[in-house]
Amino acid sequence: VPYAGGVLAELVDSIIPQQRMDRLVKFCKELDDRILKIENKDIHELFQNEEFVDLIEESFVQASRATTEERRGYIVSIVVNGITDETVNYQDSKYLLRLLSELNDLEVIWLRYYLDPIPGSDSEFRKLHENILTEVSYFHEGLDKATINKSLIQKSYKEHLERLQLIKGDIRFDSKTNLPEFDKSTGFPKAFYHQLTALGEMLLEHIGLLNENDNE
Repeated sequence: VPYAGGVLAELVDSIIPQQRMDRLVKFCKELDDRILKIENKDIHELFQNEEFVDLIEESFVQASRATTEERRGYIVSIVVNGITDETVNYQDSKYLLRLLSELNDLEVIWLRYYLDPIPGSDSEFRKLHENILTEVSYFHEGLDKATINKSLIQKSYKEHLERLQLIKGDIRFDSKTNLPEFDKSTGFPKAFYHQLTALGEMLLEHIGLLNENDNE
């Protein structure tokens, strides 16, 4: 690679491995701090359990790619909840980790938004993430390309959450025909509003966003 070869080689040989190692070190420190607070658990016994070790291995893979502190916190929470929550097993926790890996950080914020989507509610969270949660519509004439692209991406985030069965929409019906209204751009029925599914709520709980006071 004559043009960028030197830089790419440095990325492969040095920069990327070092970044991943730094992320893993931070992750292990955070995980250790949380595990120390767990009562009535024999940690050494946990590490004799192959399914738990498998969960840890999956968490390492994801933590090595986590570019934000928030993402590392989500992963730590899933592992810790896998230890402390008697209603889930390690395979369930690993599934939740894989589900989290399907979402980027902005989609996680949108998922948290649907915990309380009523206008005017959850004001502190909405103000904190106002730049992400402000609805952008591309149905108005004269919009510039950047705004249209932002709207399309925002719409895609919501559709992705729905495909993963983390949110669901109540279908909008035509008042005259009493038939579902369809979105011309997707061919799917229009949703009147969206809400969390039980799976979406479970994921929020296990990454620590169902009750954010748990992480304080």
